[in-house]
Amino acid sequence: MPNAEQIAQMQKGAGFIAALDQSGGSTPKALKLYGVAEDAYRSDDEMFDLIHQMRTRIASAPAFTGKKVIGAILFEKTMDREIAGQPSTQYLWEERRVVPFLKIDDGLADAQDGVQLLKPIKTLADKLARAQAAGIFGSKARSVIGEANATGIKANVAQQFRIGDEVLGADMVPIIEPEVSITAPDKAKAEAMLLDAILAELENVPADRQIMLKLTLPEAEDHYAPLVSHPRVMRVVALSGGYSREEANGRLAKNHGVIASFSRALTEGLSAQQDDTAFNDAIGRTIDEIHAASIT
Repeated sequence: MPNAEQIAQMQKGAGFIAALDQSGGSTPKALKLYGVAEDAYRSDDEMFDLIHQMRTRIASAPAFTGKKVIGAILFEKTMDREIAGQPSTQYLWEERRVVPFLKIDDGLADAQDGVQLLKPIKTLADKLARAQAAGIFGSKARSVIGEANATGIKANVAQQFRIGDEVLGADMVPIIEPEVSITAPDKAKAEAMLLDAILAELENVPADRQIMLKLTLPEAEDHYAPLVSHPRVMRVVALSGGYSREEANGRLAKNHGVIASFSRALTEGLSAQQDDTAFNDAIGRTIDEIHAASIT
């Protein structure tokens, strides 16, 4: 079963979750924003070495502790690597008091019925076993909703909860992430359908278990309040989804009880060219800003 101290931190901790889980497809863009051009590496191995250096810098910054960053979502290659001479998951929890999660999905299927479902996760059982052995608390899998299509949204949420059941069966906590695209032409309508679909699926979660939800910041303030207060929901977290950090924080502050789980908005303004003092100052300010928006 998950660590009791970690459960308490995820249920009630006054902070947010850092998303450090850029995958092979999103890593080049993340590195470019960090000031590392594509000609700086010649292979995937070199690319992942560079992104791990960025993640290590973030995770070892003085401000990156459980006082404000209560959890971190890792890419599989990060779970398998070390930070400061320790396994990444061990370093995060034992040194930083940051609860580790693992991105478990293998990307998105082609769009159908206005959504993109998850591709089949062929090695899910093995991945969950490795994650549990590494001290991972929970998982995250991201699918996408592009329009207000009831059939597609129900299928999307149903798939997410089926995978969540497998994660619960491995004694970990799933973060279920059906992301509504911020460019969806009928975003508010899609979010209304999504709330209904999630509430219906939550009825099937065992009474003694909880899941987490990672959702796009909604058009209507406190739209997801019924999920924040739901007994089967450990926490509702928000993705930045392409919004600037300033806009994401502004929207987040208006959704009470929802905390951040930002990726690009977390690393906005960080650069490989910054010395340690400038880098630590920048990430410290960012953590303060996201934390403040998360505790409303």
